[in-house]
Amino acid sequence: MSFRSNDTAIDEIVASCNGDLRGAVRALLLINEHLEAELAKAYAAAADRGLAERGGSVLH
Repeated sequence: MSFRSNDTAIDEIVASCNGDLRGAVRALLLINEHLEAELAKAYAAAADRGLAERGGSVLH
């Protein structure tokens, strides 16, 4: 992502929260928490299938 597209994304996120910066940060933290949980599930599923033993970090 370029700097310009990051600025655009930030502007869109803040606008979606009606200009509320705390609301925008809160929303991003919740999304990050959700993505971390999904990643943990993916790692667990890979470990259950033995993918983690095949050569390091398969999912990362």
